Amino acid sequence: MAIDYIERIPNNVDLSRDRRLQRALEEWQPRYLDWWREMGPESYQGLDVYLRTATSVDAKGWASFGHVKMPEYRWGIFLAEPEAGRTIGFGEHKGEPVWQEVPGEYRGVLRRLIVTQGDTEPASVEQQRHLGHTAPSLYDLRNLFQVNVEEGRHLWAMVYLLHAYFGRDGREEAETLLERRSGDEDKPRILGAFNEKTPDWLSFFMFTYFTDRDGKYQLASLAESGFDPLARTCRFMLTEEAHHMFVGETGIGRVIQRTCELMREHKVHDVAPFGAINLDTMQRYLNFHYSVSLDLFGSEISTNAANFYSMGLKGRFEEGRREDDHRLTDAFYPVLALDGGRVASRDEPALTSLNARLRDDYSTDCARGVVRWNQVIKRHGIDFELKLPHQAFNRRIGAFANMHVTPEGEVISKETWNAAVDRWLPTEQDRAHVQSLMKPVREPGKFASWIAPPARGINNQPADFQYVKFS
Repeated sequence: MAIDYIERIPNNVDLSRDRRLQRALEEWQPRYLDWWREMGPESYQGLDVYLRTATSVDAKGWASFGHVKMPEYRWGIFLAEPEAGRTIGFGEHKGEPVWQEVPGEYRGVLRRLIVTQGDTEPASVEQQRHLGHTAPSLYDLRNLFQVNVEEGRHLWAMVYLLHAYFGRDGREEAETLLERRSGDEDKPRILGAFNEKTPDWLSFFMFTYFTDRDGKYQLASLAESGFDPLARTCRFMLTEEAHHMFVGETGIGRVIQRTCELMREHKVHDVAPFGAINLDTMQRYLNFHYSVSLDLFGSEISTNAANFYSMGLKGRFEEGRREDDHRLTDAFYPVLALDGGRVASRDEPALTSLNARLRDDYSTDCARGVVRWNQVIKRHGIDFELKLPHQAFNRRIGAFANMHVTPEGEVISKETWNAAVDRWLPTEQDRAHVQSLMKPVREPGKFASWIAPPARGINNQPADFQYVKFS
């Protein structure tokens, strides 16, 4: 049956007039729905969920809210409005008109960038598919599902580009995006962090704060692209990505809030007996998720990143605000590296250091949330401070891959690392305790013992709103 391109797939790319694209998506959509039913939220496909659906790119009202069953969600295709006279802002083509079609000499590289970004979207859905069984409230269950359906829409966004601009190769890549599986030994997802498990809600909140924030910086870099359809697609995706990071930051903040309340009430440091999560456990989870997310930026020194930039395909975060020549051929940037048994900064060519610079921008952004979490702790009069570990800590990719570095940045021996690692990364006991708390709460307005209620509801709904209808 043909897809109704006006009602079923909201879009601003004129799908109803593009017969070739219609046929391609008509073949892909049933496979996508098969993937969603198999790998999407387990056991909840038939429930009515209060979801936000993108309906336009109008800043005054780009989405609607309402209860919908997830397989019936309207996964749309939206590009931000075009900028008249836009030119390429960086690299060898700086000042030239942006491309509306794929430049032939960059076809393979551009397809690779789109596929890599596209692969992260279904991967996170797969990582989170079991979490619905242990949601601490209907509010949180709804937020999980909102993140999931929007990651699905972001997959649609990348698949649209593959179908619309890359012909047969694009169609084949779109099929493969539905064949890989997070954590699968034979067909894993492309990036390592998207093959990690998300076994509990503390991990989910850390993922949406740290790993989705990496997504923000990757999307922002692609939003500078000289290939205009990609740039416009990513600009709109950033609008939705903001909610995912909100879920992470406020989720962690609410866990901290509840822990601090119990610490003050019972005058103890260990709140595990009271059904909550200790602050030092949260620090270890933070260390793990931050360090894994840092690896997503790749090696500090990268000729690939330099080539993407020089080609005009992927810029820097907020490229237009940088005060330099936007070519970087003679510029330098300070990069962390191992120097004589210690971590030190040294100047490297700015063009090959783009990954390091993007990672630094990301780290600065991550630190802002940690400051806000520490304000919660301070308001309760508790002497504890969460900290981001050093960028060299627990790395698997780049200059510090498999090095033994403390959260403070000190290079140590393997033996010293093994003796101390349980203070820095989640232990089996940590994970077992957190898992023991994962009991579902399905009564409207009620919350699990280890997390505080949110400051306000979604779309100004009351605290006891039925975000997910079980009957």
